[in-house]
Amino acid sequence: MDQNQHLDKTAEAQSSENKKTRHCNGLKMFLAALALSFIAKALGAVVMKSSIIHIERRFEISSSLVGFIDGSFEIGNLLVIVFVSYFGSKLHRPKLIGGVLTALPHFFMGYYRYSKEINIDSSENSTSTLSTCLINQIVSLNRTSPEIVGKGCVKESGSYMWMYVFMGNMLRGIGETPIVPLGLSYMDDFAKEGHSSLYLGILNAIAMIGPIIGFTLGSLFSKMYVDIGSVDLSTVRITPNDSRWVGAWWLNFLVSGLFSIISSIPFFFLPQTPNKPQKERKASLSLPVLETNDGKSQTANLTSRGKKITKNVTGFFRSFKSILTNPLYVVFVLLTLLQISSYISGFTYVFKYVEQEYGQPSSKTNVLLGIVTLPIFASGMFLGGYIIKKFKLNPIGIAKFSFFTAVMSLFFYLLYFFILCENKSVAGLTMTYDGNNPVTSHRDVPLSYCNSDCNCDESQWEPVCGNNGITYISPCLAGCKSSSGNKKSIVFHNCSCLEVTGLQNRNYSAHLGECPRSDACLTKFYFFVAIQVLNLFFSALGGTSYFMLMLHLKYVPWTDIFSSPITGGILAPIYFGALIDTTCMKWSTNNCGTRGSCRIYNSTLFSKVYLGLSSVLRVSSLVLYIILIYAMKKKFQEKDANASENGSVMDEANLESLNNNKHFVSSAGADSETHY
Repeated sequence: MDQNQHLDKTAEAQSSENKKTRHCNGLKMFLAALALSFIAKALGAVVMKSSIIHIERRFEISSSLVGFIDGSFEIGNLLVIVFVSYFGSKLHRPKLIGGVLTALPHFFMGYYRYSKEINIDSSENSTSTLSTCLINQIVSLNRTSPEIVGKGCVKESGSYMWMYVFMGNMLRGIGETPIVPLGLSYMDDFAKEGHSSLYLGILNAIAMIGPIIGFTLGSLFSKMYVDIGSVDLSTVRITPNDSRWVGAWWLNFLVSGLFSIISSIPFFFLPQTPNKPQKERKASLSLPVLETNDGKSQTANLTSRGKKITKNVTGFFRSFKSILTNPLYVVFVLLTLLQISSYISGFTYVFKYVEQEYGQPSSKTNVLLGIVTLPIFASGMFLGGYIIKKFKLNPIGIAKFSFFTAVMSLFFYLLYFFILCENKSVAGLTMTYDGNNPVTSHRDVPLSYCNSDCNCDESQWEPVCGNNGITYISPCLAGCKSSSGNKKSIVFHNCSCLEVTGLQNRNYSAHLGECPRSDACLTKFYFFVAIQVLNLFFSALGGTSYFMLMLHLKYVPWTDIFSSPITGGILAPIYFGALIDTTCMKWSTNNCGTRGSCRIYNSTLFSKVYLGLSSVLRVSSLVLYIILIYAMKKKFQEKDANASENGSVMDEANLESLNNNKHFVSSAGADSETHY
């Protein structure tokens, strides 16, 4: 008998041990698959951000419109977040299509025309002669013929293909929606108590591999000309430093789409719960689940799915109504909206900002952001999760820690205002054409005596850098009479507008491209990178605490938690872009006469708009952080007071019961004591 009992206990222990091992292995497999999805998600985000500047130029659109395209990812999120977060879903498939669809317009559009003087029907993309100053002559040789204009309008109507990019990015948003809300809730449900923050920190740190790959690819592809493989690159006269340069942005999305396909495969082979072996898994990998306020879960089965879905819908609207009257949640949503708006918009336009303020091409910015700053960002994510676990911070402690990191991040962000470069010297935009005096406005700057007789096309943007350090809108507007060399090495001579600036060597020449920034400005750029490292470190340090704060607010449905970042991701790039558009000094115009993308910005005004708006959003979020911490303290104090009051009532009741029992014992003797 004893031997049988011993065998039973051994079998039970072994079974229990097998279940624990299976649970642990299942969770590890899930975390590995989730980490791969986090990498793919981060890669897709970085690819989109690093391609924004090229998409804007390729489709000849404004910053506000390209911001709308960038926000289409969040629009895709918003379309399905309600159903995904509340009922569960298998919506990873659309993102497989999104990457390919985003790159599709490249294969249907004609060759990229960076100058109005390029013949769109020519296989050589830059063989035309640049216009120079032809005094007292009617210029017709370099003006596009009416026939070409007509064809150009037809060709350039292809710029509406940006809608494919919009739809592709939106599909990516739909496909990636389940990753964060369902992944984190699954992890929090099955991980050991206190381990969620550590796992989250590890996941966020591993996810940084995605941006590193994305920025590296972005740097590589942005150096490649957009029509690589289709045109003779030796005929292209612009360089990556030119504001008209468009890199091979479409290659980014093809690589990202392929990686998304690979990252989705493991989820087809994972069990629904980590302690259930694969063979016990039901045919449906994702059944509708409703999380109620009391923590109970109702899982719909195949026979009563209709009734369960009805209950879930009813429960959802009941929960949605309840959170609208929850002040704590409303404050949390508002501060999240402000923070996310600042971060997303800052990231969306950082490449344009660096290019305009410091004169650095996007390829260089990609390398520095990917290789220098992102490892620091990953370290901050991991350290944030470790600190929360190490010190066992409660929700209020987590909120305070998040507030501290936000303050430090804002402090370093404000330092950017002290390392701004001077505005660019551009004749006809920031100074007079003779280069001697600044102008109050870039609009309608009058021609100078040095170029008034040159019959120049003032809408043209073919910048040249004079040896006086001033950029001119075109060789003609610089008063240049002749040229030598070809393609990228063209040099223009006898430039009359350079003569009036008082050059000592009397070599009045200019070469293709804008004048580079000064050495002092380049030094400030490296200071910018150093400050960016510190700024991102503290932002990352508070990132894990932010997610943990959401996990502690379990009474709030995941749907509503993520609706705030999604809303910020849609609106912020649009209004940031609209304000940035107001700082543009020179717009491109296509052959139909319509406005295209911006060629050059007022860098000083651009920086004030870009940094100022983001700073206002961050400061506002800090105010709401203070309100949130105060509200959380008040709520926990009320809970403690209620618990203490309930405990006092129970103690009084127990004391009264004890006195009654004592009286009963003294009057009833030993028998009553036995009863007691």
